Amino acid sequence: MNIWKTSLITLVRETVRDGLSASLALFKVTVPVSIVVKLLNDAGFTTLLGQALAPVMEVVGLPGSMGMVWATGMVTNIYGGLVVYVTVAPQEVLTVAQVTVLGVMMLAAHSLPVELRIARMAGIHYSVMLSVRLGGAFLLGSLLHRIYLAGDWLSGPVRILMPPLAAHTSWGDWALREVRSMVIITLIITVLILLMRILERSGLMRLLCRMLEPPLRWLGMTVNAAPVTVIGMMMGVSYGGALILQEARSGRMDARDIFLALTLMGLCHSLFEDTMLMALIGGHLSGLLVARLGFALLVIFLAARLLRRIPEQFFRRFICSPPN
Repeated sequence: MNIWKTSLITLVRETVRDGLSASLALFKVTVPVSIVVKLLNDAGFTTLLGQALAPVMEVVGLPGSMGMVWATGMVTNIYGGLVVYVTVAPQEVLTVAQVTVLGVMMLAAHSLPVELRIARMAGIHYSVMLSVRLGGAFLLGSLLHRIYLAGDWLSGPVRILMPPLAAHTSWGDWALREVRSMVIITLIITVLILLMRILERSGLMRLLCRMLEPPLRWLGMTVNAAPVTVIGMMMGVSYGGALILQEARSGRMDARDIFLALTLMGLCHSLFEDTMLMALIGGHLSGLLVARLGFALLVIFLAARLLRRIPEQFFRRFICSPPN
């Protein structure tokens, strides 16, 4: 009994230590970036970006005003984009197809300052991940727009089920929200690390990895990427990225797995929470979930095969050079 008690205390102590360490490494990235984003947002940068994106919106069948929605989501986060959406949308006549396209593009490319910095900390170059996120969002949005248009699908008027959201404009509100988020993130990361340790010690992790090995091998990834990739896809880049940083520094994930895992969770993460948020503003699951997941898996399948043709020196210099 004493041995079990000692082992449990050791497990909890190590988990709390690693959870705090991983969270601190994450906050060193997110806090400075969040401050800069807040300053830029207050200075009107988001408005200018929204105006610049207006022509892009028209290419994917959306009114130019939706550029401000996507710009806010890219610079801040999905909730920031939704605050703008529920304000602007009543002035437009939008179809379910249009909102689905907008939702898919926001899901593929949002919170970019923070999430790109996390990817860079893991070794992926800014320009590469930015191209993946923006290019993937535009390509998938364009494909869905043309598919829905060709079949005249989801052409009915959209219904917004989400109530109006309050914008946090003051620095006091912003700071309080950030502190609350950091506490929640620390708790979640610690719990995730504890869950992974329990799965490892119970042998369930090996079973999970064996189950995921065939599809991961088909995608071009190794089994070492399975746990953190699944967590990132379910929870989000912040959580998955924090765990990937930990795995990369331990040497358990190689550079190509890091790149593929972060690319996959960048294009398709928070499968439950974010999908439901976009469904509340009128998006359809055919795009928000099915097309987004299928597109992300196809991108990884093709990227893995392309990476095999790229020399290691080129890959580490221009694409991904993970921390030692």
